[in-house]
Amino acid sequence: MVDSLRSAIELLKGIEGQMAYTDTEVDANAEISGVYRHVGAGGTVMRPTKAGPALLFNNIKDFPDMRVAIGLLATRERVGYLLDCEPRKLGFLLRDAVNTPIPPVVVDGPVPCQEVVKYATDEDFDIRKILPAPKNTEEDAGPYITLGMAYAADPETGVQDVTIHRLCLQDKDEISMYMVPGGRHIGAMFAKAEALGQNLPISVSIGVDPAIEVASCFEAPTTPYGFDELQIAGSLRGKAVELCNCVSVNAKAIANAEFVVEGELICGKRVVEDQNTNTGKAMPEFPGYTGAANPAVPIIKVKAVTYREHPIIQTCIGPSEEHVSMAGIPTEASILRMEEAALPGRVQNVYCHSSGGGKYLAIIQFKKTMPSDEGRQRQAALIAFSAFSELKHVILVDEDVDIFDTNDVLWAINTRFQGDQDIITIPGVRCHPLDPSERVYYNPMFRDDGIACKTIFDATVPYKLKDKFQRSKFMDVDMSNYDIKPLV
Repeated sequence: MVDSLRSAIELLKGIEGQMAYTDTEVDANAEISGVYRHVGAGGTVMRPTKAGPALLFNNIKDFPDMRVAIGLLATRERVGYLLDCEPRKLGFLLRDAVNTPIPPVVVDGPVPCQEVVKYATDEDFDIRKILPAPKNTEEDAGPYITLGMAYAADPETGVQDVTIHRLCLQDKDEISMYMVPGGRHIGAMFAKAEALGQNLPISVSIGVDPAIEVASCFEAPTTPYGFDELQIAGSLRGKAVELCNCVSVNAKAIANAEFVVEGELICGKRVVEDQNTNTGKAMPEFPGYTGAANPAVPIIKVKAVTYREHPIIQTCIGPSEEHVSMAGIPTEASILRMEEAALPGRVQNVYCHSSGGGKYLAIIQFKKTMPSDEGRQRQAALIAFSAFSELKHVILVDEDVDIFDTNDVLWAINTRFQGDQDIITIPGVRCHPLDPSERVYYNPMFRDDGIACKTIFDATVPYKLKDKFQRSKFMDVDMSNYDIKPLV
């Protein structure tokens, strides 16, 4: 049963090629990412990189008795092992989990995440010396918590939400928190608190069950305001996520986390994200570029840090395949959910491709079974844009194309697609501000950063021409009957 970071690591240790470690001393200042780039980062990370095992660093400079884990979700195959699901069916698994939520529960008594407690009022308290948060590159604005489960409650209704945000350690008891404008529910909760003149209590749980990390990346409309994504993680495990009361603020945290940062988002306070470096840069983001430092980000005033004995901080490289898994698979689930409601039986599968960081590009496998299905494939693309607002491109292919094989998708583009007939553009739509081609400096005609053009690439065969586009048919054999050995 996987229900924590440690049990996830134990599972992977028993599967060949899925988990590795090093006892060589590494510096959290850019070296961890520098090493993992060559081991298994993948994604949109600058080449050379590759798919590979998750990696546990056992010797962190200046942080004795603490470890760093990276890459647990950095291949779709590994996510399949961790969620006990065939990798190509992960979108369907998550879709079904949304429909069968299991709410979290609060437990009493000692909990793993509070084995050690450090209060901000302690004389020697400095979160930068407690938490081995890495920098991805040497020019980052500071050490970042990249896989922190931020958890807060609406100050009026009490409904709760969990989300991953860009969290930079700014001072001994201050962490900046970047939230995409209008895109996250905790941002709406904080806006409510500020309107009331209040701080917003919040916890950040680090090093948790991978099911929680994946579930936390669902967005509206699949999980509207008031829908706690921890319910999806509970469904994935068939067991409620256990929460605990924080020791210093009126908030809840994930009980079996490795670390928990407790604090408050401070009403009316903003800081420059790169105030300690003045580089104008934040950290590498999922599109493969370093994000610009935000000139005004809210601050979490830290009240306490709690953690397990011999803790493991979990981190990821922003543009790595790990981001693709966390963002892309929930997006696939959201698209599948809406497609089945509107066009039952037509959409066979969806893949949110690595090149788009799991957010920008969806490949939809569509099956036409009757003449009236012609044109509905393009409706499916429009539905996908509705399911996930940050989606930029949709490629439509037939059911005989393997959407998880980029070469097969490009084959369809090259043999079943004509640019003057099969491209549909939808200009002036809100997309995502981290795409540098969606900014006003790229095109002064854009009304705002993140307002750009969504595009459909229809590489499906017209229904009436299906007999003209039959793939060559090869003999179907049972490979278990053949003893094939390498020629040495």
